[in-house]
Amino acid sequence: MTGPTTETFIEYVRENHAGLRGFVRSLGVAPMWVDDIAQEAFVIAYERLDEFDVDRDFGAWVRGIARNLVINERRKDARRKRIIADNLTDVLVRSSSVPETEAEELGDRGTAKVAALRQCMMELPEKSRALIKARYEEDESAPDIADRFEMKAPAVRKALERVREALRKCMDEKLRLAGMQT
Repeated sequence: MTGPTTETFIEYVRENHAGLRGFVRSLGVAPMWVDDIAQEAFVIAYERLDEFDVDRDFGAWVRGIARNLVINERRKDARRKRIIADNLTDVLVRSSSVPETEAEELGDRGTAKVAALRQCMMELPEKSRALIKARYEEDESAPDIADRFEMKAPAVRKALERVREALRKCMDEKLRLAGMQT
């Protein structure tokens, strides 16, 4: 079975655009990302147009695509949160002022990690430290950081990914030299 024509697809988009945005918003997507998710759903629908059965409801089909995109974003977000914890980035923003009592609770290995993290943070370029501080200490989103640093949000995400990787490598090296395993 052949899918709808491009002209028919354009009409489907016109008919379903507002409804799809409302659906995406109802799934708990942050307002700044609603249009992106809706647009991505329409792009995927267009790419798979030959799979669409014209006897079915296009709106329901594209909402299913959007729902899957949101589910995938939640999974990515959960993975990012695990990676952040694994890389000690939650300690990162507090590392400049860990009280002695808290350092004692961390034990030798934890204390060594905090010390390595402090050293590695100091070795970062100023802009990298500012990005880390904005994201993890001030809990700013990538779009907010992008506005402040005159960058695009994807560039902020990539820069943060690179800084986290640089910190991980630096810490691994410092802990290796100190005779501690990560």
